Amino acid sequence: MSRSVKKLTGLVAATFTPLTAEGEINLSVIGPYIDYLIEKQNVKSVFINGTTGEGFSLTVDERKQLAAAWCQHGKAKLEQVIVHVGCMSIKDSQELARHAASIGADGIAVISPSYFKPINADALRLYLKEVSTYAPDLPMYYYHIPGMTGVALDAADVLNGIERMIPSFQGVKYTGTDLRDLGQCVCYSQSHNWSVMFGIDEQLLGALVLGVHGAEVYFYHYYLCSAGFDVSVNKQVMSEVSGLAMGPPRLPLLQCPVSKAQAIAQKIKDFSQGH
Repeated sequence: MSRSVKKLTGLVAATFTPLTAEGEINLSVIGPYIDYLIEKQNVKSVFINGTTGEGFSLTVDERKQLAAAWCQHGKAKLEQVIVHVGCMSIKDSQELARHAASIGADGIAVISPSYFKPINADALRLYLKEVSTYAPDLPMYYYHIPGMTGVALDAADVLNGIERMIPSFQGVKYTGTDLRDLGQCVCYSQSHNWSVMFGIDEQLLGALVLGVHGAEVYFYHYYLCSAGFDVSVNKQVMSEVSGLAMGPPRLPLLQCPVSKAQAIAQKIKDFSQGH
């Protein structure tokens, strides 16, 4: 990788994907969304098309359109736009990686395939390597989220020796609850100056003690965490709190009742006014 890399640190917003009432992507919201994150939340880096963004419910073309919109509207405003490019098909992942490089993204993240799963860390490293070759000058991050993928490999095992296979590798987004594994990732990453970003709001304090460099989270800016929250609820609450038209989630996720979201939003507003 030839260009200098700005280390990914601090708070990174895992963004929602705005949809119309008919379920089509709504690119007109991206510009105001960026302004909201910067002006109201003081967040200047984003992680798009991930779990919060319903990436696996989007087509490859939709993901390209969204990535292009975030890079276009975020130019000179956002510090970093990290595009998640992981797919079930390695060919789709490679194409999304190539596209991310062509539109000026600041990095790519790749999740493990979860239907045909890698049998061991060697297989997953090889998969990541083959994706990275389509964007060799972009920082690559491994997106570890075993609760969604069902891939039970330790992230630390995946990181072990990966720098010899992927020169552009720059760290891991760790969305798991195994703090032992997380600690090993932090330890291994220190000597390479990689970023270890944490993705579970409820355990962020513990992760910070272990030495993570920042957090990629979707709900930190609402000040509340509650059992039962999911993408559908969070997306609707985001609409209520921000005034942005995020729209419904895409099936098989079901839309959160507006009354429920409004009640949560009111609690959030009351909480923030008291602090």
